[in-house]
Order: sequence, then C-alpha cells, then structure tokens
Amino acid sequence: MSRFEDLIKKVDHYQALAAENYDRVRRLAEELREGLCAYIGSYDGVCVRLVPPAGAFEAKDYGDKAFSVPPKGFRPLGPIMFGLAVRVSKGTDWMRVTMECQKIGDTFIARIAGGADYELSIPLKDNDPEPFYDHIYDHVIDWFGTQIERYEAGDYGRREIGFDFSRDDARDEVMA
Repeated sequence: MSRFEDLIKKVDHYQALAAENYDRVRRLAEELREGLCAYIGSYDGVCVRLVPPAGAFEAKDYGDKAFSVPPKGFRPLGPIMFGLAVRVSKGTDWMRVTMECQKIGDTFIARIAGGADYELSIPLKDNDPEPFYDHIYDHVIDWFGTQIERYEAGDYGRREIGFDFSRDDARDEVMA
C-alpha cells in the first residue's frame, strides 16, 4: 500500500468517526429541543428552537445551520456546538443557551457555555432525561436570578458568555 493510500484510509476512518460524532450531537439536539419544550410546558407549545451557537439569530429552527460543523463534507473530529433558543416571555423574547458536546472515553459530555458539564448517554431517551432538563432550566433561571441580584446590588450591565437575546417582531404582530 502506498503512503497516499494509507493516508486516504486513515482519513476515511477519521471522517467516519466525525460523522458518528455529528449524528450523535444532532440526535441529542433534536431530542433536547422537543423534550425541554415539553418539560418547560409552554402554554402554546412553542418554547425551544435550534439556532446557531453564535451570531445573530431569529426564533426559528435552523436545521443544519444550528451546528458548528457542517452535516456533510470534511468535518473536524472534535466538540460540536449548537444553540438552544428558549422562549423567556409570553411574547416573543428568546434567550440563546449555547451547548458544546463531546465524547470523552465512553462518556458523552454536554456543556453549557458559561455553565457546568453534564454526563449522559445517547440517545437521551435511554437516560432519565428530566435531570438534564433540570440542569438546563436551572441554568437559565439562575442566570436571571443573578442578574436581578446584581441590579439590586447596583452591579449590573455585564453579559455572560452563552446568552444572547432575540425578539421575533413578526410574531408579536400576529399575537396582537
């Protein structure tokens, strides 16, 4: 076997693992979007969207564009990020929670940017997902609690990594 053939064989194996990694994270993100929304219990069932992990976003599901790596082509083998837009008002205010997922040994780690790690197995349905939903929900609630405390203490105005806000003005017009 030539060196080039050896290189191609090694890269093919690398890409197979990158595809497996992407598929796992994508499956987790989809399950998380559905399960977290049901867990939160929005009165109209619209409360979590998959959005890009950084940059401007609208309150819509972005599909493949919600992930830090592409679904096809040459993909890096490493942690993958995605954003969860969580509706935080009865209107159309959304907050992005950025998630980073990676495999460490036999464990799959989901990390909230600016928050703690959480160990789980994929698919999420094989776990009791409620503690994971608690973990994310508590992170969001705690962020607002911290901002309230900072304001009341006169120390506010800083933004935390992983949280961005969006308002869907078109949806406001429909709800009016």
